[in-house]
Amino acid sequence: MAFTPLHDRVLVRRVESEEKTAGGLIIPDSAKEKPAEGLVVSVGAGAKDDDGDRIAMDVKAGDKILFGKWSGTEVTIDGEELLIMKESDIMGIIA
Repeated sequence: MAFTPLHDRVLVRRVESEEKTAGGLIIPDSAKEKPAEGLVVSVGAGAKDDDGDRIAMDVKAGDKILFGKWSGTEVTIDGEELLIMKESDIMGIIA
């Protein structure tokens, strides 16, 4: 199923975090937090301003992003767990 978010929403796939700490300790699955990094799968056309003109999106498909811990709504599309969030929930693009 093809899915395109509306307005200023973004569809994101979480990126799995490291399984070891910097010191070499292995983190068990039960102690892992959900990652706050993701890859943008698709973006909406952008919100409209008061005049009805589109506001361009700052992110695009393929960008690696950092978002808030409680951001977005979890959805399952084609058996894959993804997040839908507003562009304003994204803190930045990881280079």
